[in-house]
Amino acid sequence: MKVTSNSADGSIRLLQITDTHLFEAKDGSLLSVNTSDSFDAVVNAIVEQNTSYEVIVATGDISQDHSEVSYQRFEAGISKLNKMCFWLPGNHDYRPSMDAVLPSPQIQYLEHLLLGDHWQMIVLDSQVVGVPHGRLSEQQLALLEDKLSFYSDRHTLVLLHHHPVLIGSAWLDQHSLKDAESFWHIVEQHHNVKAVLCGHVHQDMDRYRNNVRVMATPSTCVQFKPLSDDFAVDDQSPGWRELLLSPDGNLTTEVKRLPAGSFMPDFSSSGY
Repeated sequence: MKVTSNSADGSIRLLQITDTHLFEAKDGSLLSVNTSDSFDAVVNAIVEQNTSYEVIVATGDISQDHSEVSYQRFEAGISKLNKMCFWLPGNHDYRPSMDAVLPSPQIQYLEHLLLGDHWQMIVLDSQVVGVPHGRLSEQQLALLEDKLSFYSDRHTLVLLHHHPVLIGSAWLDQHSLKDAESFWHIVEQHHNVKAVLCGHVHQDMDRYRNNVRVMATPSTCVQFKPLSDDFAVDDQSPGWRELLLSPDGNLTTEVKRLPAGSFMPDFSSSGY
């Protein structure tokens, strides 16, 4: 599948939404944050600012309680944005319920997407059923190798749920991508990977491993405190990420958030 650029210079704009943690119950809360309300607030803020973008990506943990209704909530909420949305599963997602609702006319799962004339997006499934950490199967690693080789002339954005670099929080880093070196071994044999985009860590992370940019994005609900060895929530507001992929391979990005003080969690929580 190919997404056509709406820009005169051929650039592609993406919108990333991640870690919505929705429930069947409308009043379902994670660490005292009503996740349906915070998700709707993020979507409404995006609508109000009249952002321009071609594609939405949802990088996992759509549901918190495995229910079909939670995925229906996501489908209903994202419909306000009127653009195609491509999702991947996180550790909290439940594929039988997910697959009962998605794909829909707007929301699809694709392993590979051509973005305009100059970029490609490779979507990897790092879910390991029943555990919070991630791994990439041999099939997923082969997919990565195949697309990087076949489309060697295209700049590449790789998506997955789990963070493939350590972020300096011991409790989160134990739930990272466990076979990250196998992933990086493939990536670093190719010249065309410009960036890796993930969710999972509920915070803004933007760094480089060699020449590859690695980014994580705030959740639409609860935020985790950076550089905290033990579980800790943060006082940052829910957010999302916008990305601009230029034909020359440059990537510019901005994290945006709801107003300060929005949807504050229970700071006494010791886990979830």
